[in-house]
This record gives sequence, C-alpha cells and structure tokens, in this order.
Amino acid sequence: MSEETTDHNDGTMSGLKKTIIGTLTTVITGGGIWLSTQLFGGASTDEEKPKTEVAAPAAPVVINLQNNNTNQQKQSGGGGTTVIREKVIEKAAPAPTPVKPKEEDPW
Repeated sequence: MSEETTDHNDGTMSGLKKTIIGTLTTVITGGGIWLSTQLFGGASTDEEKPKTEVAAPAAPVVINLQNNNTNQQKQSGGGGTTVIREKVIEKAAPAPTPVKPKEEDPW
C-alpha cells in the first residue's frame, strides 16, 4: 500500500476573503445608517407631554333579536292547496312452495 499525501487546502484564503468582505459590508451599512440619521434628523427630541384628552363614554349598544320558528318562504305560483292522492294496490302473495329435503349422496 502506498501512502498518498494529499494537501487538504480548505480554502483559507477564500475564508479570509469572505470574512473581510463581510466585515466591510457591516461597517459600510452601519456608516450609512449613522449618516442618514444625522442628515435627516432621525433622532427624536420631542419631550413627552401629559395627555389632556379625555375619552368620551361609549354609547350603549342595543341589539334587538327576535327568533320565531315560522316558515317565512313566499308561496309562488297559483297559491292553491296541493292535494296528494295515494293509490294502494294490494296483490296476493304467491303461495310458498314446500321445500323438499335433499337426499344425501351415497358415497
């Protein structure tokens, strides 16, 4: 078995490059925020004053509910009475046929 020596370069320069870029990005972003705060007056200098407003009492809410279980559908058409007539036809049941007992096969 031959021993192979391989260089495992994990990209140290690549990692360093990413760290420097990330740090510079953070510094530039923070500087931009500080500058915009100074230019556009982002700092609040208002003093808190005691509130002098008084809330008006709310008007009472009146809910009028009525629940009755009547049918409130409108009748359409002639408005007459519907008559249902049923016709019953009775037929005699056929006579049951007697069941013959089966004979067992002689084996």
